[in-house]
Amino acid sequence: MNLQTQLKKSFNLDNFRLGQQDIINAVLAKKDTLAVLPTGGGKSLCYQFPAVSLNKLVIVISPLIALMKDQVNSLEKKGIPAGALYSGQTEEQKRLVFAKINLGGAFILYLSPERVQKEGFQKWILQREIALFAVDEAHCVSQWGHDFRAEYSELKILKKLRPDVPILALTASATPTVLDDVAKNLKLVKPERLVHGFYRPNLYYQVENCEDDDVKDAWLLQAIKQFPTGRVLVYCGTRKVAEETSAMLQEKFEKVDYYHAGLGAKERSRIQDAYINGDLRILVATNAFGMGIDQADVRLVVHYQMPANIDSLYQEMGRAGRDGDPSTCLMLYSKKDKGLQSFFIQNSQADKTIKDLKWRNLEALVSYSEGGECRHAEILTYYKDAQRLKKCGHCDSCLPNSDRKILEVIPQKVAAPLKLTKNQKKYKFVVGEEMSPQQQIVFRNLKNWRKEKANELDVPAFVIFGDKTLRELAQVNPQNIEELQNIYGIGEAKVEKFGTEILEELKRSLD
Repeated sequence: MNLQTQLKKSFNLDNFRLGQQDIINAVLAKKDTLAVLPTGGGKSLCYQFPAVSLNKLVIVISPLIALMKDQVNSLEKKGIPAGALYSGQTEEQKRLVFAKINLGGAFILYLSPERVQKEGFQKWILQREIALFAVDEAHCVSQWGHDFRAEYSELKILKKLRPDVPILALTASATPTVLDDVAKNLKLVKPERLVHGFYRPNLYYQVENCEDDDVKDAWLLQAIKQFPTGRVLVYCGTRKVAEETSAMLQEKFEKVDYYHAGLGAKERSRIQDAYINGDLRILVATNAFGMGIDQADVRLVVHYQMPANIDSLYQEMGRAGRDGDPSTCLMLYSKKDKGLQSFFIQNSQADKTIKDLKWRNLEALVSYSEGGECRHAEILTYYKDAQRLKKCGHCDSCLPNSDRKILEVIPQKVAAPLKLTKNQKKYKFVVGEEMSPQQQIVFRNLKNWRKEKANELDVPAFVIFGDKTLRELAQVNPQNIEELQNIYGIGEAKVEKFGTEILEELKRSLD
């Protein structure tokens, strides 16, 4: 039976999505494989299909119990044997899973990374015929990734125990550096590297700078009003803010709840089931929710607080529009959010090298938030996707008048000019409303210089400088290196890389 026929028979799908068939072919050829597919791009099929095609056991390492249960339920509905082993199960439930495996043939077994470390399970692995080990959310393996987990770094035991079994490492978001680290840590042998599909043309990307939570609330309420149907996900940086935001929304909308890791296991399961079944429409959550959850009709994803880095932002935005229909992703950015993420980094137990990377990742996200270039194009360049764009036509930079853009509703206290506080005036200054005509010319010239430099270095423009830095350069017009170091967003490394060129560009613009 050819792959296309098997796809239709077992999964009732007419065609493979972008990249799926290349990944499956590599797995069937028994090659270790590094695969990157976008959130909603069909990663799970890449290990489910080989189990059915080869009629053998496939073991999947998954980070979340919720993900395992969701996948097992989905497979059982298709008539594909599957099961999961996780904490909280009874002995009888575990025995039933092993009994099904002992029947032979195709079976997809989901495990936590911790279970792989158990001596009894390792002995069991040695005795089984296994077609594939699949490591889902593989970026968790890498200390350079946005969600490193120590238990994932121990998965190198798989290759030591069973060097004959290929490993498929899957993720939705990983930079080239992270992929190198995943391959090294999992001891992959000459892995195929297949990176596909960071471009999501059905998503509209929008970022709004907010000076306080009142402004954020206004944006959030307007966003939900513009999307009266379909599901809504609202991401918050802390449990407290998730609960407070949920309470605020419950006063104005129906079917609202919150989710975070501080809830009990039963309560988390209840909320997730309610979300999956449609009993909840609006879910306010921390990053504890959503990994691997596949709900097709999420029309709106709002980041009420900025996440730690672009990888987290991209992955969470990618939960919108999995059915391919138009959806909007809105990030509400404020200085306070940067302070929160800075606090997390400062209090991290990671060593200096990892902390330095976290600082750089945070600064990159801040610059992305404050940038004015095509947001999809910047993402594609950031991930070194083979597909590149100059203008996408569906982000707040390329199409500011889109009917998918969330419209601004300014709270009363901000709308009244006489009541503006010092901080609010500073915010207006930041967004560039007070530049003189000459400064605007300098700002445009600096943006052109940044674009050319980004193309030359093959990096996103925000990695060079954010718009806020360019505005301040245009307004302050530093005359030497010492003055340059006082500009927002310019540290020693940036001065060393670009200082001379910036000063020359400023001089040219004012001649």
